[in-house]
Amino acid sequence: MLPMRSFGLPDILRAAPPAAAASGAAPAPETLPEWNLGDLYASMEDPAFARDLAQAASEAKAFNTAYKGRLEMLARDESGAGLLEAVRRYEALEELLGRIMSYAGLVYAGDTSDPLRGKFHGDAQEKITSASSDLLFFELELNRLADGALDKPMAAGPLAHYRPWIEDIRKGKPYQLDDRLEQLFHEKSVTAFGAWNRLFDETIAALRFSVDGEKLSLEPVLNLMQSDKEEIREKAANAFGAGLKENLRTFALISNTLAKDKEISDRWRGFKDVADARHLANRVEREVVDALVEAVHAAYPRLSHRYYKLKAKWFGKPKLKHWDRNAPLPNVPAKTYRWGEARDTVLDAYGAFSPKMAGIAKRFFDERWIDAPVRPGKAPGAFAHPTVPSAHPYVLLNYQGKPRDVMTLAHELGHGVHQVLAGPNGALMAPTPLTLAETASVFGEMLTFRALLEQTSAVSERRAMLAAKVEDMLNTVVRQIAFYSFERAVHLERRNGELTADQICALWMREQSESLGPSIELGQDYEAYWAYIPHFVHSPFYVYAYAFGDCLVNSLYGVYQGAQEGFAERYLAMLSAGGTKHHAELLAPFGLDARDPAFWQIGLSMIEAMIIELEGLEGKA
Repeated sequence: MLPMRSFGLPDILRAAPPAAAASGAAPAPETLPEWNLGDLYASMEDPAFARDLAQAASEAKAFNTAYKGRLEMLARDESGAGLLEAVRRYEALEELLGRIMSYAGLVYAGDTSDPLRGKFHGDAQEKITSASSDLLFFELELNRLADGALDKPMAAGPLAHYRPWIEDIRKGKPYQLDDRLEQLFHEKSVTAFGAWNRLFDETIAALRFSVDGEKLSLEPVLNLMQSDKEEIREKAANAFGAGLKENLRTFALISNTLAKDKEISDRWRGFKDVADARHLANRVEREVVDALVEAVHAAYPRLSHRYYKLKAKWFGKPKLKHWDRNAPLPNVPAKTYRWGEARDTVLDAYGAFSPKMAGIAKRFFDERWIDAPVRPGKAPGAFAHPTVPSAHPYVLLNYQGKPRDVMTLAHELGHGVHQVLAGPNGALMAPTPLTLAETASVFGEMLTFRALLEQTSAVSERRAMLAAKVEDMLNTVVRQIAFYSFERAVHLERRNGELTADQICALWMREQSESLGPSIELGQDYEAYWAYIPHFVHSPFYVYAYAFGDCLVNSLYGVYQGAQEGFAERYLAMLSAGGTKHHAELLAPFGLDARDPAFWQIGLSMIEAMIIELEGLEGKA
């Protein structure tokens, strides 16, 4: 059995790469939307929040008293009535706990530097962890039932709705510990990985990088690294690397501690490979992920190596510096998007595909479900948090008007639409495995990109757009698989003893050099760039989900281009399934199978085709 989920952390967290796509000066100041969390609670002082905390603790104890030690007896009833009542009560508690920690997590994400918000989040996490300790027995006892004991109760009737959830729990049976150990692991999570996650967040939020005498936080310095002026990119990149290096001992300690914490958990539970726990949580077979990784590694020369060689030629250089890797193309006017333009661009693209999809996305704007401004202390990057089915998702952005910011908006709204559609499945069945959770987001990006590309006739603009999309896809596929390989190397080496910061840097540079190829020159400061990637801290081995989702979406989009009639309905049905089906079942209506090694070549070939198109534009005005 795996530990209970950690309430309140963003389910989807998208970190901005050091240098994203095309750039330009930020748009003139405008009012950007800030989310209204009132649909969860009115404020940190809301009496309803305190009441719900007390109710969660009380109802968790009552649930423990009512059902602990009784599941075997309930399972003997072939009607499943008693077990159904227990599952529904458990689901209601999950909903309540999730609402509390979703609010605390979102408040904290709004300003991780505020000590009052940090205390609010930390106190809530402690109380919810304590309350949920009374629920640990439930999944443990379900797993102790004899094989086949639940077949008849789950065969038909209301309990059949929860069959996928119960079957997923039972898959964790070989890794389950006894009740007291599970409780110990659960309660110590607050002072173990939870505390180190918080230290990372607060360290990142407090970092300031000195550029031309100005102290900048993370998001503004990343924004400068997208400038169309090389000297600005270089200064920002060097300042960024230097700032990370000043804190490298802290980041190395966090990484070492979390890797060891995970190794202890994996060893006690019996996981063989460092990523097996993630694969189980993602409901994906190890061989499927291995096939993806091998396919991407083999494609490095024809994708990233080939593209960066072409880009170096455009820049008139034998090699690109690392701060040039995703620089805007030379002699292409920089474009910025005001918020209204970005909103209309995404909604129009969504609407052309499916009016229903656009209608859901529009609610995020109309009902203030988005927090867009850059603020000191605000969580970096972007995410979509589903909260709980009785409420609705929220999206966090750090919007600065770049073309890639528009794509990020399309990406996160894709998550949001997915989460809204899956919500009716309930708190237990709505969550989607990470491998499929990236499908809607990347598909939303693709729709938006294709819509913009169709409106572009000038060769220079088309080249810039294609280049930006290729770079984004390389960041999503090649870069994320390189991240995954780096994580594996760190966790495997950590089993032999603590790693110095220099050792971690060396592993990072090895994987980055291999993936980016000979046309990218990685400077000395780049060796510290691993330190700011939040996925390594919050969600070990999460990153392959991006590559999985991108390749899957490329394949889905190919099906869509070949036969559009009825596709949108099948696609929305897939999203609406939430966590009720395995990826094989969800992809079957589209004639796709991720277990087929050839499947990954479909997605990789789409990236290659765009690079070939870019090569074909050489010499054209």
